[in-house]
Amino acid sequence: MKRLTPPPSIAPEILREAVDWAIVSRRSIRAFLPTPVPREEIEAILEVARHCASGVNTQPWQVHVLTGSAKDRLSAAVLAAYDDPSLLAELEEPYDYYPREWVSPYVDRRRKLGWELYGLLGIDKGDKPRMHAQHARNYRFFDAPVGLIFTIDRVMQQGSFIDYGMFLQSVMVAARGRGLDTCPQAAFTTFHRIIARELGISDGQMLVCGMSLGHADPSRVENSLVSEREPVSSFAHFHDHSPAETSP
Repeated sequence: MKRLTPPPSIAPEILREAVDWAIVSRRSIRAFLPTPVPREEIEAILEVARHCASGVNTQPWQVHVLTGSAKDRLSAAVLAAYDDPSLLAELEEPYDYYPREWVSPYVDRRRKLGWELYGLLGIDKGDKPRMHAQHARNYRFFDAPVGLIFTIDRVMQQGSFIDYGMFLQSVMVAARGRGLDTCPQAAFTTFHRIIARELGISDGQMLVCGMSLGHADPSRVENSLVSEREPVSSFAHFHDHSPAETSP
């Protein structure tokens, strides 16, 4: 598909609904079926996503696509560190994804999501072994047949992370348009040195996040989780008049 190609010959409202559906129906899926995703399908998703916006066309993304034994080897290496407290204590994040100090309303939304997920799974507060086991599923890509690792050149700055967010969203929306599901995963960042070693990623590249890709398992209770979103009225500020017009 070329960028200046006219829209498909379908009614505008159908086109709009299809695009809106792909965006709104995207959810973080935490249990996948083993159904393979053909390489050409993965390439088609990346082909679409590469057209997202980036500042002065920098296109700062690099993607490592893992399937089969390559994915299994990476998972095993990460899980070995995750299950070793002494090794885990030595690891450090490549960048601060979350705030260093949580405040409302963000901490409230985070807690609510955690309670809802663990509630569905029947994991009680304080049940550290089961929490540990559930979190470990991140590093198996939630059993998805495809794992994606995203990196960025270390010379790039905060603006490029904005670009990267648009790229990640484009990957996830393009996947939805093909009936596939995803789960973006910052959980991998702690293990960036291990991942770099396993995948031969140079020191000049920094890990941004991972992502699971495949077909959601509809039988798994965790996939029934639908996180709440704030209404437009809570974050959109419409300025219809200039200050001069509204001042007394």
